[in-house]
Amino acid sequence: MSVLPMSSPSPLYHGGFDSHGSLNSRIPVIFRRLHKFSQMDFELAAWQLTYLCVAPKRVYRNVYFHKQTKNTWARDDPAILVLVSACLVVSAIAWSVVYSYGIMEAFGLALLMIVRDFFLVGIIVATLLWFFANQLLLSPPSHSTPQDAVVEWAYAFDVHTNAFFPLYLTLYIAQLFLLPVILKNNWICLFVSNTLYLAAFAQYIYGVYLGFNALPFLVRTELLLAPLLPLFTGYVVSLLGFNVAQHVLPLYFGS
Repeated sequence: MSVLPMSSPSPLYHGGFDSHGSLNSRIPVIFRRLHKFSQMDFELAAWQLTYLCVAPKRVYRNVYFHKQTKNTWARDDPAILVLVSACLVVSAIAWSVVYSYGIMEAFGLALLMIVRDFFLVGIIVATLLWFFANQLLLSPPSHSTPQDAVVEWAYAFDVHTNAFFPLYLTLYIAQLFLLPVILKNNWICLFVSNTLYLAAFAQYIYGVYLGFNALPFLVRTELLLAPLLPLFTGYVVSLLGFNVAQHVLPLYFGS
């Protein structure tokens, strides 16, 4: 299988490899349109980001409409990527103020948050989820199963994007305001700190589950909730005296 399937049904989705396809055709549409700001629907993207926090299931109801109108489960409008990147720039500036960074250090931090935290991690996670879903979660073939019943890589990246935003609000924004509390050396502050990280990653895992559960041709999507068990176990163990924020922030900001 090609690592980055095209955004419309093609032999690549079913395990084939189009040796005559150009490199550009193998890049998901949402990435190819990143420079076309005039064609982006920022109002819809803002609506989606809002509902990802208050009613995430509502966002995934739109994938059926998108499939019917554009024959793809994945979004083709990169406006949401631009908005998330802009949010990361704002948070980078805020964290730079807290850590007394200079202009170039703040720029580097923003680049790190966007390229590494959002895009690079997203590409890795999306690839793993795409492979896992197509190998283990597809429903058995039947007369009622559509011929293109396969998870698109671009859709897996969509799921990451949707799941990332609540995590962003928790770890990049809420944690910033809670710094005076979570870095103190007492158990209550340790509890707040570790609960914050638990909530962030639990939201991400649940968001991933919702995304794949929305596809009608997938089964056993509850398996995607399995990481919640080791996450919660680690959380309980950490309450014995391991403050996550006190260890993660010095590594992240190098101080």
